[in-house]
Amino acid sequence: MSNAAILPMVQTLIEKMLTVKGNRMQRQILIKEEEIRAVLTEVREIFMSQPMLLEIRPPVRVCGDTHGQYYDLLRIFEKCGFPPYSNYLFLGDYVDRGKHSVETIVLQFCYKIVYPENFFLLRGNHECASINKMYGFFDDVKRRYNIKLFKAFTDVFNTMPVCCVISEKIICMHGGLSPDLTSVASVMDIERPCDVPDRGILCDLLWADPEDDVQGFLESDRGVSYLFGEDIVNDFLDMVDMDLIVRAHQVMERGYGFFASRQLVTVFSAPNYCGEFDNDAAVMNIDDKLQCSFLIIPAAK
Repeated sequence: MSNAAILPMVQTLIEKMLTVKGNRMQRQILIKEEEIRAVLTEVREIFMSQPMLLEIRPPVRVCGDTHGQYYDLLRIFEKCGFPPYSNYLFLGDYVDRGKHSVETIVLQFCYKIVYPENFFLLRGNHECASINKMYGFFDDVKRRYNIKLFKAFTDVFNTMPVCCVISEKIICMHGGLSPDLTSVASVMDIERPCDVPDRGILCDLLWADPEDDVQGFLESDRGVSYLFGEDIVNDFLDMVDMDLIVRAHQVMERGYGFFASRQLVTVFSAPNYCGEFDNDAAVMNIDDKLQCSFLIIPAAK
C-alpha cells in the first residue's frame, strides 16, 4: 500500500480510536488485524528512514512511560493538544502492564505516520520481545490476535530510534547514560533492526538509572545495566557541551523529578501507574527558547 493510499485509512483509524474519549467503561477498541499490519508496515519504513539519533527543534512536549494506559494517553492529548496542534516526543514504554497496550501503541504509530516530522517516538526497554513476554503485551496480542502479529510488532520495535537531541542542548533517552557512550555520535553506530542486548550502549540507554548515593557506574539492582551518579551526569554534559538530560523509566510521585542539580530530569506520564501507585503524571514542555515547564495530569481519585 502506497503512502498516499494508507494515509486516509490511518486518519479514519485515528478518528475511530478517539471516539472513546471520556468513556468511563474504558473499553477495548476493535481494531482489525489488517489495519494494524498496514500501520506496522508503514511506520517501520518511517523509523528506518529517520536516524537512530533524532535531532529536532522546539517547541515540543516530552512524555515519559505510558504503559498501555490508553485513556490516560487521551487525557494527555486533551490537556496538551492533539497532534498536530502540539509537537510530541515520547520516551518509550508504550506497552506492557496497562490494560490497553494495543490501543496505546497503535494510536502512537498512527500519529507517527500522519505527522512524521512533528511526532517522535523513542524506544523504551519494554519495546522488546523478551520483556513483552513477561509483562503482558505478548499475551494481549496473542489473545486478541495471534503470535504472528506480535512478531510484526517486535520487528517494528527493533527499528525505533533510541536517542533525541533538542537544539544541540538537551539530550533525551528512555533510561540513562552508559560507560560506552563516549560521544553522541556513537549512537549512530547502532545498526538496525536490532534486539536489545544484555550490555552495551543500547542496553544502557534503555535501562540505566541515576542514583543519589552512587559515584561513577555501579551494577544496577534491576539486574540489567547500571546505576550512575551525579559525577557521571556532570562529566557527560561537559563532554558533549549540553545542558540537560531528559529521561523516563522510573515512577515519579509528582510525575517528574530532578537529579544532579537539575541537570537531569525524569518524566513519567502514566498516572496511578498499574493502579498500584498514587502518582501524578507529567508532560514536560520545552519552548522555542529552551525554557522548560511541566504540566501535571493528576492521579484519578
